[in-house]
Amino acid sequence: MSESIKKLTALGQSLWYDNIQRKLLVNGELKAMIDRGDIRGVTSNPTIFQNAIAKTTDYDAALTPLAWAGWDSERIFWQLAVEDIQEACDLFRPLYDETNGGDGYVSIEVSPLLARDTEGTAKQAQELWNRVNRPNLMVKIPATKEGVPAIRTSIAAGINVNVTLIFSLSRYAEVMNAYLEGIEERVSKELPVHHVASVASFFVSRVDTKIDPKLPEDSPLRGKAAVANAKLAYEQFESIFTSPRFATLKARFRARVQRPLWASTGTKNPKYPDTLYVDELIGPDTVNTVPPATLDAFRDHGTATMTITRDLDGVQKIFVDLKAVGISMSTVTQELEEEGVKAFDDAFKSLLDSIETRRKAALASIAPLADSVAKRLAALEAESFSQRLWEHDVTLWSDADDPDGQAEAAKRLGWLDSVDDARARLEGYLSFAKQVHDEKIDRVLVIGMGGSSLTAEVLSSLLARFDVKAKLSLAILDSTDPAQVEQAFKDYPADKSLYIVASKSGGTAELMAAFDYIWKESKGDGSRFVVTTDEGTSLQKLAEERGFRKVFNADPMVGGRFSALTDFGLVPAALLGMDFEKLLASADRMRSQSLAGVPAARNPGVALGALIAESALMGRDKLTVLADAPVSALAGWVEQVIAESSGKHGKGILPVALEPLGAPGEYGNDRLFVYIKSNGELETGVSELKKAGFPVIEFPIDGPYDAGAEFFRWEIAISTACHILGINAFDQPDVQDSKLRTIAKIKDYQSSGKLAEADLVDFKDAKKALDEFLKNAQVGEFVTINAYLPRNAEMIEAIQSLRTVIRAKTKLPVSAGFGPRF
Repeated sequence: MSESIKKLTALGQSLWYDNIQRKLLVNGELKAMIDRGDIRGVTSNPTIFQNAIAKTTDYDAALTPLAWAGWDSERIFWQLAVEDIQEACDLFRPLYDETNGGDGYVSIEVSPLLARDTEGTAKQAQELWNRVNRPNLMVKIPATKEGVPAIRTSIAAGINVNVTLIFSLSRYAEVMNAYLEGIEERVSKELPVHHVASVASFFVSRVDTKIDPKLPEDSPLRGKAAVANAKLAYEQFESIFTSPRFATLKARFRARVQRPLWASTGTKNPKYPDTLYVDELIGPDTVNTVPPATLDAFRDHGTATMTITRDLDGVQKIFVDLKAVGISMSTVTQELEEEGVKAFDDAFKSLLDSIETRRKAALASIAPLADSVAKRLAALEAESFSQRLWEHDVTLWSDADDPDGQAEAAKRLGWLDSVDDARARLEGYLSFAKQVHDEKIDRVLVIGMGGSSLTAEVLSSLLARFDVKAKLSLAILDSTDPAQVEQAFKDYPADKSLYIVASKSGGTAELMAAFDYIWKESKGDGSRFVVTTDEGTSLQKLAEERGFRKVFNADPMVGGRFSALTDFGLVPAALLGMDFEKLLASADRMRSQSLAGVPAARNPGVALGALIAESALMGRDKLTVLADAPVSALAGWVEQVIAESSGKHGKGILPVALEPLGAPGEYGNDRLFVYIKSNGELETGVSELKKAGFPVIEFPIDGPYDAGAEFFRWEIAISTACHILGINAFDQPDVQDSKLRTIAKIKDYQSSGKLAEADLVDFKDAKKALDEFLKNAQVGEFVTINAYLPRNAEMIEAIQSLRTVIRAKTKLPVSAGFGPRF
């Protein structure tokens, strides 16, 4: 806290912040201002929300699924605004508790369209109070003639009220009386009043802005009326709240004073000091709500001294002099009230217009699917899908006639609580990473298949692509291709590297083959090995027998493909030196939007799941994941969680990850596009897809720590989609079958010394065979390239070219991967 703010607070004035926007909540700046002691509350109004929502893209991610669900623009606004207010209230709650309700308030304003509607204002004030459901909320009600009775009604109902748009002393007197009458009504009904708080927002700078142009340039009255008006208001305040009427309420029932709040305190005239409307209005039991520039200015060079009662005789003379030159304060303040109401009304309508434009754009992006997605989201809400998900209701994926499927789902839902579990394990991750870093080990190779290793690659890649320096070099080995294996151990030799052997089951054949090889190369040096596995697996036993450096037992209630935010992803994250608070906060923010009480339409993962499932049901079952180069690794992770969760029993969603972007004419009507966006390199081509009518959704990634949110989003999404499609997201019949087949073939080779017979094509005949194979391609089918080749730049380029050629020839989706990844 700066010295000026510290002194101001000691003098009895609280600085509140006249600004709120989602960015301040997401990046932690609002919390930082609270922690520093810079601000002790927040106010908002329609203009502030117009600037926050209409002039930024901060709210688009939240707005989009609400549009998909068919919400109108005003309903969307209130959802977004209430979310911000609730989060801000939660940040201020410790201050509210510490000051026993003295400070820590956050204000939200009733609709400006109700400024002349007493009953409507009181009704909405109650609705907002109930909806936000925070004791440190203040509902803003305008001090119009019609608003004053609503103030009394709301106070009597026990609602904290911030009375706004006060300009005149006469209206201020009505406001204070309405407050006292509301308190008295509660007392008469034997209801408590000690917790009911109110402020009266007296607008300041607008008075000078209105009067100054009516005065000559050299008039000594310029820049004087606003402060004078506020000082006389404070004089009224002292008179009322030291009166016998209030003294009784305070002494017997612990009623609070209704503090004057100086609003509109940013300096409009550049000739005036930028802290004028703070410096001149400091006194006890007051609040000054300041815009960002004024807060910065006062923090830097404000003057904190008692000024509110200074020179009251001179203040009276100012109004005498103004009257002498023909300026009527009653006329000025009435005009200001009317202008203020209109300005907020116009801002609110403009805000709704902006939301409407974005709402229509969101619907246009999924035009062929919009109606079915809206109906599906309504159905998910009606069946309480989110609540049942968090209650671990396995009947979402398996019926009673499938007890094995229900049992498998029951032990695979721990990922819902992975963020909390990660925080509990955090010290273990960090102390282990410190040990490794202190030993100057500068490279780590993660050996594992599918979800057990992909997260490590995603995090390492994102750090590098966003120029965030990692503590060490990290790569993964998830292939049995001899050249790939050889290169991996060449880059990560046994005398310089740490190896993380990662497997849920502990017995994956490909993983054990790689381990056996490097164990010999390391000459059996267990200090070079770490294991991540479930407790009690054969891999843990092996690690203990051979003296591995560390065994991490991952949460057994989380399946491999959902393990990004467990030991499988977080041990590598710690070794990379990632900021865990940022990573987990990102995941936690997405999690908080996905909880049981959140409407299905506002749940990002549920909305995405509804979209991809409805798309699949309508024949668009090829989920084509495009990604700018810096975030391409994330597309691979999305591919595995979609493929392994939904692709079973002859149905599901086919993820087509990182297929080269083509012209719209190259795609069929079986496509739904997802664009994971960072630098916008694919934006032009994606725009062409939109223009051609393809459904396209975008997920912007601004930095490596956004991965935390994306992991959780897609885990919720595929769980939702599989519920809709009638698929158990958590079993893996084909994966297990493949593992068993692989083990059987290895045993057969070990006993016979021969590989099994296979129908192979000689290299010289490959093109002819491929042409023959593709000749019978049918609409709705797809082509998959599973390349048992080294995964390097040369091979990736060759396979991407081959995908493009095959797609042009067949018009079919072409997925590709380096086997066996998952």
